[in-house]
Amino acid sequence: MPIDFTLTPEQQRLRADARAFAGDVLSKVGAVTQDLATPLARFAATRPFYEQAVAAGFLRRLIPAPLGGQSTGVVDMAVLAEEFHAVDVNVSLTLFGTVLGLFPVLLGGTPRQAERFFAPFAAEQGTPLAAFAFSEPGGSANFTAPAPAEGVRTQARLQGDRWVISGAKKWVSSGTGWDGKGADLLTVVCRTDLGASPESGISVIAVQGPAEGIVLDRAIDSIGHRAHLQPQFRLNEVRTPADHLIGPRGGGKALVEACFTGTAPIVGVFAVGLMRAAFDWALNFAKMEKRGGATPIMSHQAVGYALADAKMAIEAVRSLSLRAAHAFDMQASGALELALHAKVFGSETAVRVITDLMRVVGIDSYDRGLPLGGLLADALVLPLFDGGNMGVRRRQLHELMQMPDYDPLATSGD
Repeated sequence: MPIDFTLTPEQQRLRADARAFAGDVLSKVGAVTQDLATPLARFAATRPFYEQAVAAGFLRRLIPAPLGGQSTGVVDMAVLAEEFHAVDVNVSLTLFGTVLGLFPVLLGGTPRQAERFFAPFAAEQGTPLAAFAFSEPGGSANFTAPAPAEGVRTQARLQGDRWVISGAKKWVSSGTGWDGKGADLLTVVCRTDLGASPESGISVIAVQGPAEGIVLDRAIDSIGHRAHLQPQFRLNEVRTPADHLIGPRGGGKALVEACFTGTAPIVGVFAVGLMRAAFDWALNFAKMEKRGGATPIMSHQAVGYALADAKMAIEAVRSLSLRAAHAFDMQASGALELALHAKVFGSETAVRVITDLMRVVGIDSYDRGLPLGGLLADALVLPLFDGGNMGVRRRQLHELMQMPDYDPLATSGD
């Protein structure tokens, strides 16, 4: 099969539309949110921008065509993610967090569940939010560990025709919604068989919001992504219909891992967007600023070489991430490994590259009035979330390479 990195005409249009929308609309988010004192106030201020993104069809363009959307796969997500994340991480992450919240239904739901749950998100109106309620206070890296480890601590018991869910969640993007009463759709990872090992007793259950029993403890005041909601909250006897179980009872482990495989290349693309924004600003700075010298600092080899290294890194991460997204769409044999590489390499490269670009600019890059410090703060989470590189992603690679049938060449193409 010939190697072809060309986007389809539809994907090229998606990129052009996303780039124009980000420049015209998302570029204004920072000015509106930056001086607001609390995470909830900043998140609320993004709602009109998110509503415009939904109305412009960008959420629908991330939903598969059979479910009322226009997306053809993860490559489409990657194309949109780079353009949005290069301009504003907050609305971008709210949008993609919603897609992650829908992933369990997409991958494990019945046709009836998919039709019911996806309809509000394909309507191109309002501000619908979905959230994947996985992470818990105290960490979830060992969510399937057997006793004496705890694994997932949130519990669900079947009571008549209702699941009753109790527990606590943390770092769930948009999890408590705009009003603190829950996202429009919350896909909750929980223990449904307390006597079983965590590996076989975990399930995913959908909760439609607003829901009684969801209690916001606090909106985390995060280092980066300052206007994106990352709550810590409790589910106190939250009730949801029995037929809201997604996939088989006890099949949550496989469903969680499948969801996070699809998101891993997107984190690599988030890294590209942040590096791209930092590079563009640093390049312009180097061409304009003399720093007291006779010529712009771009004329110095140290500056030029640093910028060249940064651009090489951007191209490498973009290529790897798009390759991983394509492999996922094609269900290629090396898709999981490529996705893990894109997530780990992309996220850690972004932190390094933006730090190097700050060295090019010098001490002024430490000024909040300039963008590089904020871009670095946004990049710092990339190695930590969506399965931390140390606690989850490298372990997945380690386990993959220990398998008897592991083929190092599977990632080179079928």
